[in-house]
Amino acid sequence: MATAAQDYYELLGVGRDASHAEIKAAFRRLARELHPDVSEEPDAELRFRAVAEAYEVLSDPERRQTYDRFGHAGLRGGGFSPMDADFGSLSDVFAAFFGETLFGQGRSAGPRPARGPDVGAQVEIDLADAMRGISLGVSVRAARTCENCAGSGAAPGTSPVTCPGCGGAGVVQQVSRTILGQIVRSGTCPRCDGSGRLVETPCDRCEGDGRTLEDVPLELDVPAGIHDGQRIRVRGAGHAGTLGGPTGDVYVTVRVLPLEGVERDGDDLHVRASVTMTEAALGNTVTVPTPEGPFEIELSPGTQPGAVQAVRGRGMPSLETGRRGDLLVQVEVRVPTRLTAEQRAEVQRLAGELGDDAYRDDDDGFLGRLKSAFR
Repeated sequence: MATAAQDYYELLGVGRDASHAEIKAAFRRLARELHPDVSEEPDAELRFRAVAEAYEVLSDPERRQTYDRFGHAGLRGGGFSPMDADFGSLSDVFAAFFGETLFGQGRSAGPRPARGPDVGAQVEIDLADAMRGISLGVSVRAARTCENCAGSGAAPGTSPVTCPGCGGAGVVQQVSRTILGQIVRSGTCPRCDGSGRLVETPCDRCEGDGRTLEDVPLELDVPAGIHDGQRIRVRGAGHAGTLGGPTGDVYVTVRVLPLEGVERDGDDLHVRASVTMTEAALGNTVTVPTPEGPFEIELSPGTQPGAVQAVRGRGMPSLETGRRGDLLVQVEVRVPTRLTAEQRAEVQRLAGELGDDAYRDDDDGFLGRLKSAFR
């Protein structure tokens, strides 16, 4: 706060014969410079409170006269004690001291048009629909402007009247005088709930709200490649605004139902192919599920358990590029668990005939390692 050594006129940078308008202009300038919302100086808050105290004294004719005659001691003798108040934002400061906004304009009277709230909805599609894209009909429950009263809320042939409690402003103000000067507090008018008007004869269809809840049909285009949980925004299809305000939007969450036997990883699809020991050794054609239906894949002789075979371009399309991912087929090899004595003997005979070369991986050599590196 200001001390006895800090002259109020010097704090504001004005002469002792400065007019009220000059004092006000000086405080405006300093408030914009020193408020903690704006200034990064470490002592900005202390200096701001000092100039606020100076303005409180010099803007009041009686206090200014006392200060001019007796200085700080005269103010203290008269019971003046600066309040250690928290003014919040810079806009709050200007409203508190001047009853104006930051840019010097008076508070706007009357309620303003308000945008309508958004509406949420959800649809379910299967993986095949997500792969190719689909158009769906969706119904949402949303507020629409009442056709009976054209949104006024008043019965046909009548009109809303200006609220006498707030004069149509939608807010009521309480003015109190403190040692910091005139403080203006605003709040929603309790009589009209902030609308600024009263409907004496409500519309029987919307009951005075000006809007009615309706089932609104929408045509939703789900793009190919959409992922589970993603949302689609439908602009201007939400709740109607008030007082002519814009309509909100609809956000539709898309749930993609899983397909049995298929796992999605980004734009790639993972499936499993179960083959017998002999099929893996000799090679075979197996059928795996995909969103586009059953798909046949040729397994090479000697396919190892856990091997993954990639089929390029058979996965999901990318939302960004449209390029399709891959179908990755993981091989599971089934080993027989029940053998007759003759079968066991035959397997043992075969095992004795097979040498190490039968189990050698072609990829063990240099060319194999080179192919693996490129894969």
